[in-house]
Amino acid sequence: MPHGYHESTYTFAMPSYVLFTIASLIWGSTFWAITLQLGDVPPAVSVVYRFALASSTLFAWCLLRGDRLRLPWRVQRWTLLQGFFTFGLSYVCTYNAEQFVVSALVAVLFALMVFWTPICARLAFGTPIAHRTWGAGVAAIAGVSLLFWHSIESALHDISQGGQGHFILGLVLGIGASIASSAGSIVVGKVREQSNNLMLTTGWSMFWGTCMVAIWCLATGQEFIIPRAPSYVLGLLHLSIFGSVVAFICYFTLINRIGSNKAVYIGVITPVISVLLSIKLEHYRPGPVEWLGMAVCLGSVAWALRAPAAKPVLHSETEVQLNNPIETP
Repeated sequence: MPHGYHESTYTFAMPSYVLFTIASLIWGSTFWAITLQLGDVPPAVSVVYRFALASSTLFAWCLLRGDRLRLPWRVQRWTLLQGFFTFGLSYVCTYNAEQFVVSALVAVLFALMVFWTPICARLAFGTPIAHRTWGAGVAAIAGVSLLFWHSIESALHDISQGGQGHFILGLVLGIGASIASSAGSIVVGKVREQSNNLMLTTGWSMFWGTCMVAIWCLATGQEFIIPRAPSYVLGLLHLSIFGSVVAFICYFTLINRIGSNKAVYIGVITPVISVLLSIKLEHYRPGPVEWLGMAVCLGSVAWALRAPAAKPVLHSETEVQLNNPIETP
């Protein structure tokens, strides 16, 4: 057993269904909570604030349980890469996307990670993709097309009239965010080959992502504004502590108890909660076509998750992570 692994970290007294509910509710609310961060503070700066607080919390947690924070370079090089994809590129794209696209729709795009992840694994490691996964992926794309059809049509009309069509930019950023998260979930496998201390390696990944985004902000002249609005501060605490720490602990505990193939269904529940919150709090009003698109997309995701796992090609622990693609805002 690798140094730094603590079984007690992932074994809570709470029943599994309670942990599943907590993680689903928290992650389902994070997409809307991001909207509280938009406004006076540049999106990338908000990402820095969020993960600086989250990584500090994880480091403090590790110190309290007696862990050494130092990691060898063979591990750090992978946490750095994970930080770039998962806590840097993905979240910068997500925060910017939600300036132009309602949060619920961005949440649905993240459900497509179920398909992006095996594609990334195929490109990186040659892992085969089941035919059922391809079929479900085609259905999901059809569902997303229906979901965004009217909005894309309106954006194209806006462009033809001399407008900027910001919705399409937001859609591209949202898709890019989900692909970056999928790439990050593949890198997690390389991290796990070197260390099973998930709290510590996640803390380092968040730290590196924070540093890279901060450098980007400084290089592009983005101002580090001190937020004063209570809604911003409350949203920051929710995203940093609950969305980035508590939910992950619940999720890792579920994986340890019931396996990733079942725990990953949180990725189907999360967009449903996000849609309901957007209807209530953002006045999102999906029509029949949008409801049909969401149903087709999420149904195809659930179908793909029920598919039998592909036989691994690599003789390493990397493939274990391919059944665990969920990375959420």
